[in-house]
Amino acid sequence: MNIPMDHLAPEIPGLVWAYRIDPSTGTCRQISVKAPKSELVPGDGVLWLHLALSDARVPALIEKLGILPEEALQTLTSSDTQAAISVSPDLVHGTLVDFERTFDEMTKEIGWLHFAVTEEVIVTTRLHPLRSVDRVRAALGKNKCRRPIDIFEMLVIEFQRTLIAMVLELTHDLNGIEEAVYGDHDAGDERRRLAPLRRTVVRLHRHLRTVLALLRRVGAAEDDEVPDGFTDVAERLIGRLEAVDRDVFALQERARLLHEEIDSRLSSETNRHLYILSLMTAFLLPPTLVTGFFGMNTSALPFEASTHGTMLAFGFILLSIGFAWWVLRRAGIL
Repeated sequence: MNIPMDHLAPEIPGLVWAYRIDPSTGTCRQISVKAPKSELVPGDGVLWLHLALSDARVPALIEKLGILPEEALQTLTSSDTQAAISVSPDLVHGTLVDFERTFDEMTKEIGWLHFAVTEEVIVTTRLHPLRSVDRVRAALGKNKCRRPIDIFEMLVIEFQRTLIAMVLELTHDLNGIEEAVYGDHDAGDERRRLAPLRRTVVRLHRHLRTVLALLRRVGAAEDDEVPDGFTDVAERLIGRLEAVDRDVFALQERARLLHEEIDSRLSSETNRHLYILSLMTAFLLPPTLVTGFFGMNTSALPFEASTHGTMLAFGFILLSIGFAWWVLRRAGIL
């Protein structure tokens, strides 16, 4: 079900979209952004509000609606950049990691989705447009969501699917870097390509492990400490995220080993250059001593009065180079 994107309206500041879902059939109805604020309150069916924090009036709007407790209001309007999930018997709220998107492309920039879920309402807020939220919205009519917690589950599932696509994309990039490193390409160039890839993978793994730990913690709570059905949702999400976590960890290890291989190759190249430089220094040192000796402005220098003095001095230079070569051979350096 493709639902067109509406523009923000002054009647409901910061509203990106709003849906009313029939819990008996799972069908959804979009609420117009030009509807009065009275439409955005719990009532007939499940309500999903998605708001843009880029509008400074959003915190006042959420507070004025009066549909969420104080702790949820703080979560929805915060600027936290860390994953968090908190539960109580009638509320789940926190921050999920996602990926930002632009109008014409998907990016690898990490974004943040703040959410609050009750028995009748789910409210989500974000600063920049996010991949997973838009995909959930597009699939809302196909998946029969009968509870707000079902929408929360869809959000995490879409994040997992986005992660899988990201892992495949990063794997392709890493394969290209490996081919270049083990080929004839300059390792320094591949090191510059690898750095942002490693940074993205490390951040992904860190945030994914945080979400997993939070889900395990709240999933282990007693049934009377969490909303109805949340324990089952948490168990399903843990199973999905653990599978992709192994893939992200394997990708992180590959990137680390490749980084070590590049460092090793660069170190070997540096050592080879130093070796060549040391040989050049060893060969040039004796001739330098000879030319320094004959360049002294003192009397009674050898060959000073000789017609062939310059040629004889040049012969000493060649002999000194040969002597340096003999010494290096005897020492096993050459």
